[in-house]
Amino acid sequence: MAAASPTAQPDARAALHRLRAEVAKAVVGQDAVVTGLVIALLCRGHVLLEGVPGVAKTLLVRTVASALDLESKRVQFTPDLMPGDVTGSLIFDPRTAAFTFREGPVFTNLLLADEINRTPPKTQSALLEVMEERQVTVEGERRPLPDPFIVAATQNPVEYEGTYPLPEAQLDRFLLKLTVPLPGRDEELGVLRAHHAGFDPRDLRAAGVRPVATAADLAAARTAVQAVHVAEPVLGYIVDLCRGTRVAPALELGASPRGATALLGTAKAWSWLAGRDHVTPDDVKAVARPTLRHRLRLRPEVELEGVTVDAVLDAVLATVPTPR
Repeated sequence: MAAASPTAQPDARAALHRLRAEVAKAVVGQDAVVTGLVIALLCRGHVLLEGVPGVAKTLLVRTVASALDLESKRVQFTPDLMPGDVTGSLIFDPRTAAFTFREGPVFTNLLLADEINRTPPKTQSALLEVMEERQVTVEGERRPLPDPFIVAATQNPVEYEGTYPLPEAQLDRFLLKLTVPLPGRDEELGVLRAHHAGFDPRDLRAAGVRPVATAADLAAARTAVQAVHVAEPVLGYIVDLCRGTRVAPALELGASPRGATALLGTAKAWSWLAGRDHVTPDDVKAVARPTLRHRLRLRPEVELEGVTVDAVLDAVLATVPTPR
């Protein structure tokens, strides 16, 4: 990727900051989740969105894609969905007596994998190559996906009947797991006022959502994020946090080295969005929970006691010495 000019970098940061205001035209009170999606785009990572039905997870992803002028496609994951329905497949054309490849919905910039835990492992695993290699291989031929490309998957945390929990190997391929909360009272009143005034979530243009950033802005921002400085003590802090999860008594699975590299990337993106050219320990702490929570597994007896992964992460953050 070519180096971005010094002028382009502040412009790119300003464009990505305008994104929040643009998304707020359609989605109320989800600034933290929007920031997480932007960080994922900056790091070329994928996002798992978890929240109860009706908190605008799907609308949020569609609005972010529209405000960034990116193409987005949606796949509703169901028990009968086949891998080829996601990645694409070879179709026989009787006119030419040859097989041609029909692209699946993964050939886009932002793929919304809606209710990913409602499809069997066979179809879930179709996303493994897509998420890791950013390509689809059919009959030995590799077909690269567009750039940028990220998967934003949703799942419902309160429904278990008819679902297939994602295996650890696939969870680890998500850069972030973001919790989409219920809105506060004032925010929910804002939602009702918008709908009362005629807001249609299926028509973002009518809601006034316009592109405020482009793929070029994103490319310049990625280059700038790569240049963010990380001091040796902060690198050591990231490693110590991840190693701390591996010895936490409440966990049977801690963060892997992939988790450590993910935490490094998200901390650099967070720092750059905040206008700094170096990562601080507070930057690491700010992104530690969404970056690591889905990579950890509680011991069954601890889970029965009501302990949460976030609580264990809080304990690790409190006990690992912070560099000065």
